[in-house]
Amino acid sequence: MSLAETIAPQLPYLRRFARALTGSQEGGDAYVVAVLETLVADPQSFPDTQMKRVGLYKCFLKVWNSIRLNRDAMEPKSQADRSLEAITPRPRQAFLLASVEGFTTQQIAEILECSTDEVSRLIEEAGEQIAEQTATDVLIIEDEPLISMDLEALVKGLGHRVSGVARTHREAIAEVRKKRPGLVLADIHLADGSSGLDAVNEILLGFNLPVIFITAFPERLLTGERPEPTFLITKPFEPNTVRALVSQALFFGTDAHVPDASSGLASQQRGPRLATSSDARP
Repeated sequence: MSLAETIAPQLPYLRRFARALTGSQEGGDAYVVAVLETLVADPQSFPDTQMKRVGLYKCFLKVWNSIRLNRDAMEPKSQADRSLEAITPRPRQAFLLASVEGFTTQQIAEILECSTDEVSRLIEEAGEQIAEQTATDVLIIEDEPLISMDLEALVKGLGHRVSGVARTHREAIAEVRKKRPGLVLADIHLADGSSGLDAVNEILLGFNLPVIFITAFPERLLTGERPEPTFLITKPFEPNTVRALVSQALFFGTDAHVPDASSGLASQQRGPRLATSSDARP
C-alpha cells in the first residue's frame, strides 16, 4: 500500500486536530496542506513508525513547529492572543492528542518525542490552565435524553452553566430567546426531523458564538472543500473529547458565522455560512 493510500483515511481526523489546535478551519486546513506538500516533495521524510497514524501526526507537528502559519492564522484574535499567553502550544498539543485523538500516553510521547512522564505533566498543565480561563452559559441541542444528560453533567463539571436543553429546532430558538448562551453544543439530526445545523444557522443570524457539532458521520463535514464547522464531536463520544473541545472552543473564542443574505458586503464581513442539513447527507 502506498503512503498516500495509508494516510488518506486519517485526513478528516488530522483536519479535526489541526482546526482544534489553531482555532480555525482556515488555519488548520493550511497546516494539513503544508504537511501533504512536504510528503509529496520528500516521501522519505515520513517517520519510520510502527503505527502510520502516529507517524502522520508526528510529521504534522514537525511542520507546525517549523513554520509560522499558526501565528498568522490566529491574528488578530484578541481572545486567542490572551489565551495563548496563559497556555503554551506544547501542553495544548498533548492535551488534544489524548482527549480528542485518543492516542495513548506512549504514542503521544513518540509523537512529541519526549518521555511518558513529560506527556502526563503537559496534559495536566493544559487542563488546569484552560479550566481557569473559561466559564459561560451553554445551550445543548440534543434529542436523546441520556446523551443530553451526559452533556449537561460534563458541561457543569467544567464549571459552566447550562442555559437550556432543546430537542428540536424550534425549542433551540426559544431557549436562545430566553437567555443568550456563550456556547452551543448541537446534534445534527433532531427528534422531529429538524436539523441542528439549520437551528444553529438561525441562531447565528442574530449573533456569533462558538459552536460544537455532534455527529456520527464527521467525515461528511470534514472534507476541506467548503466552509465547515471548526469543532465536531463524533458519536459515540468520549467524555474527555467533550471536555477538550469545549475548552478549546472557548479558549480561542472561536465564533461560528453565517452570511447576511441581504448584503454581499455583510456576508464578507461576517464570514461563510456553515454547512446545511442537506450538505450533511450523502
